[in-house]
Amino acid sequence: MARFSPLFSGSSGNSYYIGSSDAGILVDAGRSAKQLTEMLGRIKVQPQAIQAILVTHEHIDHVRGLRVFASRHHIPVFATTGTLRALEEQGVSNGSFVCSSHHMQPFTCAGVEITPFPTSHDCAEGCGYKVRYADGRTLAVATDLGCLSEAVKTQIIGCDFVVLESNHDPDLLRMTQRYSASLKARILGARGHLSNEECAKALLCLAQTGVRNVILGHLSQETNNPELAFDTVCRLLKAGGIAPQRELRVDLAWRDRLGGYYEIR
Repeated sequence: MARFSPLFSGSSGNSYYIGSSDAGILVDAGRSAKQLTEMLGRIKVQPQAIQAILVTHEHIDHVRGLRVFASRHHIPVFATTGTLRALEEQGVSNGSFVCSSHHMQPFTCAGVEITPFPTSHDCAEGCGYKVRYADGRTLAVATDLGCLSEAVKTQIIGCDFVVLESNHDPDLLRMTQRYSASLKARILGARGHLSNEECAKALLCLAQTGVRNVILGHLSQETNNPELAFDTVCRLLKAGGIAPQRELRVDLAWRDRLGGYYEIR
């Protein structure tokens, strides 16, 4: 059965499980090995069932538990060449687990076809992932996006399920005193993060291609909140002629609690 579960999603850590209770993959390992193990246990998945960890990029909220978790359970890690180089420079990938560069080319693991695609973010060589199941159903994880580039759009159009970033509210971001001016500019830039409004605009386009399920992910703890993200996206979808929860199901991935265990239909 094709299943997907956001274990953690947000500015304090990100990890998604794709697969059954017997075999699957992780996208990112941005919480501690202990926290990852505990959350997997809630969906009745043992770490030994994980056949690969796919890394989107080297920022700490995506790789915090990678070294310990991958080495402890002998799990191979896949990423771009640039990301692997950055992980080595950070001391994360120090020979304690097997690393492979996918060179942005499709490959097969845990019974699914995985297609990496480049993302626009201020990292070495970031990517998202599209997963195609044997029955043709598709799931895409696309977070940490400064913009919805053509490369991203090409891969996620028509997917059955999409995890799309809804990171911040621009007004809250501009008002916060916790961020420097340079950090605000970085987040708002083309290599930063998608706002709630930008997420909604992207979804208006994606809904026209057959996307029927979206999970809003990577919400900022400081400059967003789940209710605001959900309400903003649904309001703008409705204004654009798309009925939320009827024509496009909208859900949330949570920062500190399990986001559900979805069957990909």
